[in-house]
Amino acid sequence: MKKRALITGITGQDGSYLAEFLLQKGYEVHGAVRRVALEDPDHRLGRIKHILPEIVLHAASLESFPSVFKVFRDVGPDECYHLAAQSFVSYSFEDEFSTLNTNINGTHFVLSALKEVTPGCRFYFAGSSEMFGKVASTPQNEETPFHPRSAYGISKVAGYELTRNYRETYGLHASAGILYNHESPRRGHEFVTRRITSHVARIKKGLTKELRLGNLDARRDWGHARKYVQAMWMMLQRETPDDYVIATGVSHTVREFAERAFAHVGLDYRDHVAIDQQLFRPAEVETLQGDATKAKQRLGWSYDLTFDDLIREMVEADLAAS
Repeated sequence: MKKRALITGITGQDGSYLAEFLLQKGYEVHGAVRRVALEDPDHRLGRIKHILPEIVLHAASLESFPSVFKVFRDVGPDECYHLAAQSFVSYSFEDEFSTLNTNINGTHFVLSALKEVTPGCRFYFAGSSEMFGKVASTPQNEETPFHPRSAYGISKVAGYELTRNYRETYGLHASAGILYNHESPRRGHEFVTRRITSHVARIKKGLTKELRLGNLDARRDWGHARKYVQAMWMMLQRETPDDYVIATGVSHTVREFAERAFAHVGLDYRDHVAIDQQLFRPAEVETLQGDATKAKQRLGWSYDLTFDDLIREMVEADLAAS
């Protein structure tokens, strides 16, 4: 009998890659989506359009416990991957209230519904390196204290603690992945990496001339989302639930990302990049670099792509699309 998986956030970058991965593993894949996505599939289901005949979508809102409860009752999942969130950090400064409300209450609703309806269901929570924020040490691992510097980071710490509390209090098989920045051609255009690669393609084709960026010296640990979703699945296959940092272990600056992306098409980033003070964060996170030793040792997960591999794939995809 097929295992049944429920993915919140299935229409996003991670959700689409995870759905593909689980289908390849022989899962019956269900996704919880906003009703508006079902009413406007061309714009809102683009990342999963190619697998729509193979998955089942359910209308639900993370802001409504009854709708979340109904999805769990209707699906009866064996595994739940909770990926849905307001995940753009800069936006969380503009609207802290909706970020905190959606991310914290949404996670609480999912955990509560799971506990009541399918307590045997294994649960994955999508944590974030932004939980570390103003880091105490580099690289960061599962023992590094959290010091979030945005409403988004705060909401993810709350979700992480909710996940741990439900695991320890109610005995749920609930794990959290502390994922560092992970990108792909499916990344939203509002994120700095996709902003860079999409502008590189447009500048190369003469469609625009300038790319405006914020802090070029911010340093991040960037990997490929396709590899990171595999780690999510690996966590739920373990007999004992736990929390894991998922990262490449190598960090680069935004400047390096821009330099290599432009160089891929034979351009010098200095000729096209302009600094925009409005794109700086009110409270900056300067350096994030993860230590995924625990995941390598206990899950058998490893990362084998290079920084240049990731940039090349993203630039080529944007060139083809522009």
